[in-house]
Amino acid sequence: MENRDKNSIMKFLDLSFWRRRLFALTAKIYPAFLRKVYGMDIGKGCVISRKARLDNAVNPKGVHVGDGTWILAGAGVLSHDACRSLKTDTYVGNNCVIGIRSLIMPGVKVGDSTVVAACSVVTKNTPPHCIVAGNPAKIIKTGVIVRNGKIVEPGQSVKNE
Repeated sequence: MENRDKNSIMKFLDLSFWRRRLFALTAKIYPAFLRKVYGMDIGKGCVISRKARLDNAVNPKGVHVGDGTWILAGAGVLSHDACRSLKTDTYVGNNCVIGIRSLIMPGVKVGDSTVVAACSVVTKNTPPHCIVAGNPAKIIKTGVIVRNGKIVEPGQSVKNE
């Protein structure tokens, strides 16, 4: 019995355990906050990092995120461009993963089950079931299936031309 109590005390004092629990909690609450306060169209089951930057300045209702999508830390989804006086809708499909520090430009539609690699800049619409990477983002794989933020079917590489 003492060993069991000791393990539970060690788990209680483990900071990484609490950090994971806090992230899980805030990732579930933050989409509801974005829906309520800014009027964004955020789907069910989305995981959005608190460090992600969804455009809430000029056109927050122009951000549309599908069900089950993960938007990771530092990623940006824009719905306006002040230089061009552009206010438009930006769509991210269902079951997508938007990588760390990637950027989705205004007016772009990211297809369902698409992975945007880290530090990529998506300037054009992307088809569903693919992986895009680079600046500007280009398709590097097709036939990808994503569920719950993980790639379950890796797809086929696209040959470079």
